Amino acid sequence: MWSIDELQKVWRLATKLHDGQKYGGENDGEQIEYLNHIGSVTFEILAAINQDNTMNADLAMKCAMLHDSIEDTGYSYENVEKLFGKEVADGVMALTKNENLGDKEAMMKDSLKRIKTQPREVWAVKLADRITNLSAPPFYWTNEKKIAYLKEAKLILHELKDGNTYLAERLERKIGEYWKYIE
Repeated sequence: MWSIDELQKVWRLATKLHDGQKYGGENDGEQIEYLNHIGSVTFEILAAINQDNTMNADLAMKCAMLHDSIEDTGYSYENVEKLFGKEVADGVMALTKNENLGDKEAMMKDSLKRIKTQPREVWAVKLADRITNLSAPPFYWTNEKKIAYLKEAKLILHELKDGNTYLAERLERKIGEYWKYIE
């Protein structure tokens, strides 16, 4: 189980780290607070915990809230480890793409390889992340970008489906529904 005080500490940090970050919404010119994404991934994890009482809820929730902190904010592995321990820091690091690889496909394959060395709760966070990201795409994405993103979602599902049955089934449905955004 988790400590609500500890989770609130993680949420405050995530709020601070992602303050001012935005992403493109579905409608032309729309900008959405990035914290919406972090919350959506966390909600997916809460639903998964509700379906699977064997999950380490504390690890899953912390990794969900911090999953983009190293990648998108410059917050360090060492900072995460100092505040929340090695297991959480290792999970967040596995969820962080290695930008030095340059190629998006190589970065995804590398990240999936590292995620698969982690507890299944980290796998669940990646599944939840892609489920969330398969909502309406940003208004400026081309069909080519949407199709590539869908292909990547299929790879994630294939590689991580054994991490959480509930989330794997949700991701599979979201993949099927995503075609409505492709013209």
